[in-house]
Amino acid sequence: MHAKHLLERAGFGGTHADIERLVKLGPKKAAKIMISGGSLSRLKPYRDFDHSEVFDPTLEPFPPSRPALTRMAKKTGEGLGISVREGVNRPLQPIVNKFFYWLRASRLETDRVVYWWANEMLASDHPLKEKLALFWHGHFAVNEDKVRDYRKMLGLLELLRNEGLGSAKHLVNQVSKNPAMLVFLDAGVNKKDAPNENFAREIMEMFTLGDGQYSERDVREAARAFTGWKTVGLTYEFDEANHDFGTKTFMGTAGTFGGEDIIDIIFSQPECAEFIASKLYVYFVHSTVSPSARKQLGRALAKENYNVGKFLEKLFASKAFYAESAVGQRIKSPVELMVSTYRKLGLVDVPGSPDFNTTSEAMGQRLMHPPTVAGWAGGRSWINPSLMFERNNFILELVFPNIGFVPPDRAPPFIREITKVQNRLRKGFSVSEATKPSGIAAGMMSESNKNADRDEEFNTRLGTMRGWQMALERVKPIDRSVTPLDFSSYMKRNKAISVDDAVGVFERDFFTIALSADTRQNLAEHLKNLLGSDKLDYRAKYLEDPLRELFHKMLSLPEYQMG
Repeated sequence: MHAKHLLERAGFGGTHADIERLVKLGPKKAAKIMISGGSLSRLKPYRDFDHSEVFDPTLEPFPPSRPALTRMAKKTGEGLGISVREGVNRPLQPIVNKFFYWLRASRLETDRVVYWWANEMLASDHPLKEKLALFWHGHFAVNEDKVRDYRKMLGLLELLRNEGLGSAKHLVNQVSKNPAMLVFLDAGVNKKDAPNENFAREIMEMFTLGDGQYSERDVREAARAFTGWKTVGLTYEFDEANHDFGTKTFMGTAGTFGGEDIIDIIFSQPECAEFIASKLYVYFVHSTVSPSARKQLGRALAKENYNVGKFLEKLFASKAFYAESAVGQRIKSPVELMVSTYRKLGLVDVPGSPDFNTTSEAMGQRLMHPPTVAGWAGGRSWINPSLMFERNNFILELVFPNIGFVPPDRAPPFIREITKVQNRLRKGFSVSEATKPSGIAAGMMSESNKNADRDEEFNTRLGTMRGWQMALERVKPIDRSVTPLDFSSYMKRNKAISVDDAVGVFERDFFTIALSADTRQNLAEHLKNLLGSDKLDYRAKYLEDPLRELFHKMLSLPEYQMG
C-alpha cells in the first residue's frame, strides 16, 4: 500500500509490476529514487517538442490588439511584415489575416505542447519531475489566452520541468524573468514614470507570501524595483532607461533595490517558507494544515535552503505522508485522473481520442489555460454532479470509442460561425453579405458589427476565417490513434477465472483505497448478469465487451476519483 500511495502522489500511479519493484526498496529508498529519478522504467525514448514552424520573425513585436495593429499599419504603411495594398478594396486585409493567423496557430500549437507534456507524464522514468511541474504550473498560473505565444508557454513549461525540484528561490527568480510571465503580468509596461503593480502584487500574494503578509506600500515600492524588466522575443532584458534607481523602502528595509533584491527580502521572511511548504504539503499529503504544522513545515523548507527536492524527500518518508488520514483521501485532478488511468493500463502513448485537451477541460482543467492567476482551486472543486458525469464519460469513451469524434485541432468548436462565413463565400455571396452574423437582420446588428460589415479597409470576420485556414494548413495534426484495449487477455494473464477474480484484478491494479464488500459483490453480480455465468470462459470469445462495461462501471465509482 505504501508503494502504491507513493507512486500515486509523487507521480501518476503505476502498474502492479511497477508497484512491486518499489515495494522491494522500502519507504526511504523509494522516496529517494522518486526524487532522483529511475523509479519507473521509461516507456519510450525522450523527444523534444516537435515544432510546426508556424512562427516567423515578422510577427514580433506582436501587437496588443487588432485595432492597435490596423492603426499602426495605416500610419506606417505596413504591419507584421506586410505592406498595405494600394488601389484595392480592403487594403489592410492581408495584415488582419496574419494577425488572426498567429492567434489561431499559437492556440493550436499550445494544444500540441500539452499533448507532448502529457506523453512525458505518461512515459517518464522520473514522474515526480512532471508531477511537480504540474504543481508549479498551477502555482505560477500563466494563460496562453493572454500570452498569445506558444513558444513562451513552452519555455515556461521547460523551466518548471527542469528547475522544479531545485531551489524555490531560484525558481521564483527565473520565473519572474520568464517571457511568458513578463507578458502575462504586464511587466513590459512597468516603467519608472508609471510603475505597474500587477507583477509585484502577484509575486507576493500568489507566489511567495500569500494574502495579508504585505502592505500596499510594499506593493508600490516593489513595483518600482521591478521597473525596466521586459521581454524581447524569447529573452529577458533589463531596460536601464526605464528602471527606477531611487531609494525604496520595502518591508521595513531601505535601499536602491532592484527586483532581485525584492525577492531576496521576501525569501528572508519566515512567512515565505511557510506559504510554499504548506502549498506543497496540501498538494502531496493532505488538504488541511494546522497553524503549528504550517510553521514546522516552513522551518523544514528553510532548513533545506528552499531546496524542494530535499524537502519532499523527507516529506515522502514521513509518518504524516502515510497516515490513514492521507492515503487515498485526495481527489485526483482531471489531468492526474487521465494520465494515471493510461499508466495503469500500460499505455505507451496518450490516445488521440478522447482528446486530452477538451476532455480534461470538460472535467475542469485545461493545461496552459488556468482559470485565474490563482490557478485551479483543486480539492472538492474537482467534483460536482456535472463534473462527475464528465469523468464517467472519459472512461466510457476510452473503452467504447466515440464514432462521432471530430478532432478539435482540425475543427475547433468555436469556429462554427466562421465556418458559415466560409460556406456563404463558396456559394458566391459577397464578403459583406457572407460576413453578416447568422440569424441577425441588419436592423438588429450591434453598432460595432454594422461598422465591421461596412468597413472597406478590412473585414474582421474574413480575417478570422483566413486566420483559421492558414493555421490549419501549417500546424501539424495531433495523432488521433485510439487505444487498442484487450481486457480478455489482461484477465487471462492475471489468471482470473471468476467474476469475483475480475473485480479483484481491476481493484488491485487501479484503486488506491479498498472497495467495500458490498460494492465488490454488486460489481461481481453485474458482470455475472452480463456473462450469464459466474465464470470467465476464455473460449467463448465474448468476454471483451462485458469486461469493458465492468471497467467503466468500476472506474466511475467515487473511490476511483481518490488517490
